[in-house]
Amino acid sequence: MMSRTTYQEASPKPFCVPRGKVLVVDECPKDLQYYFSILETNGYQVWACSSFQEGVRCLEDEIFDFVIVSQGTPRFEGSRVLERATEVNRRLPVLVVARCLDMNCYLEAMQLGAVDYLVEPLTAWEVCRVLKSHPPVQSIAASMSGAMG
Repeated sequence: MMSRTTYQEASPKPFCVPRGKVLVVDECPKDLQYYFSILETNGYQVWACSSFQEGVRCLEDEIFDFVIVSQGTPRFEGSRVLERATEVNRRLPVLVVARCLDMNCYLEAMQLGAVDYLVEPLTAWEVCRVLKSHPPVQSIAASMSGAMG
């Protein structure tokens, strides 16, 4: 008799304190599902986009606390999402993930304002470590307006 593990049973245990909305942009369906699962398990509201164009559109329509974007190929297609995110809000943290380290893409990502550039595969702990190290943009704005009022 075969045993079967459902996706829910295989999902990682929570590592992060839930806090906000995260946009994940990755053209690889397995990677997109992986990040979605980690973030959802940890209480985040997740918007998942399977194309860089769709990710740019989401940034124009929604307010996010964090963005995770894949580098794409060595031509760094994810840079369009990173550029748009920093145009929308220069304090919006963006994590760029890559299949392999490309020093030119790393330097470009950091110059465009990425908070980190990590090489996959990432563990749930690594994803949450980056998220926890950057306070939600919406919370900063709310605390500033509360302090002024």
